[in-house]
Amino acid sequence: MTERRISESHGCEFKRRIQYDRGTEESPSIATATALAQYYGEDVVESSTRLYDYIDPDALDSLFADTHAGGSRAAGTVEFTVEEATVSVRPDRIEVSPTG
Repeated sequence: MTERRISESHGCEFKRRIQYDRGTEESPSIATATALAQYYGEDVVESSTRLYDYIDPDALDSLFADTHAGGSRAAGTVEFTVEEATVSVRPDRIEVSPTG
């Protein structure tokens, strides 16, 4: 089992950044929702930020899913904005940081 890890910068509140290492069994959409909740200091189940208001979770998962032949897709990044935060999703890591 892969242990998930959340790293948080402790600088000025406006420079806060969350880095969430995603386990192989965890979907990108769940990992992204978890990272966003951590960024906003909320519990993921009770978070006021809903991922589907900003991006289609099923499409996000599909972008990082294995191919029909069983191979993994080429590494890439999906980046989008949630309120005043930039979310960068990579195959193994999600980063949330202030926009701008």
